[in-house]
Amino acid sequence: MEGKAIIFCAPSGAGKTTIVQHLIREFDRLEFSISATTRKPREYEKDGTHYYFFSTTEFLKKISHEEMLEWEEVYNNAFYGTLKSEVDRIWSKGNCVIFDVDVKGGLRIKRKLGDQAMAVFIKVKDVSVLSERLKGRNTESDFTLNQRIQKATQEMQEEDKFDVVIVNDNLEEALEHAREVVGTFLK
Repeated sequence: MEGKAIIFCAPSGAGKTTIVQHLIREFDRLEFSISATTRKPREYEKDGTHYYFFSTTEFLKKISHEEMLEWEEVYNNAFYGTLKSEVDRIWSKGNCVIFDVDVKGGLRIKRKLGDQAMAVFIKVKDVSVLSERLKGRNTESDFTLNQRIQKATQEMQEEDKFDVVIVNDNLEEALEHAREVVGTFLK
């Protein structure tokens, strides 16, 4: 595997997807890595566009055949991961892969790719901000909201393991900071 990779990680609701989508519009060389998952698609999601959706059996087979760059059972029986073929597809076009992944997965990618990758952590001032943002989405049940908040509390303790930390208390400032660090890395 060769090429550059930019890994964006954050707890749910911190704004990483918004930032990643902005960067993809800003930089022609960035291409989004579509993650694989075993969770059910949301109403608006399409296979191969938002995620690659697999059954648990299919996903576990890909793990056993070493087809995954990284993977994690993020929630009970909900696997997420990155297909090696997805990264190779993007690099074969001469593009830089940009990831929007959970913290554990992002740190695994960074360990595997080393200096080829820049790992960026998006943070907010505290968990209450994340809770309000997630409630505002209206996509979570009380159970899944509580799961995400519990996971977020753990993830926020990992920020010191990243190359760059961006605070997203002001979206415009966070977008500008992200643009600067990505532009420097791509040179």
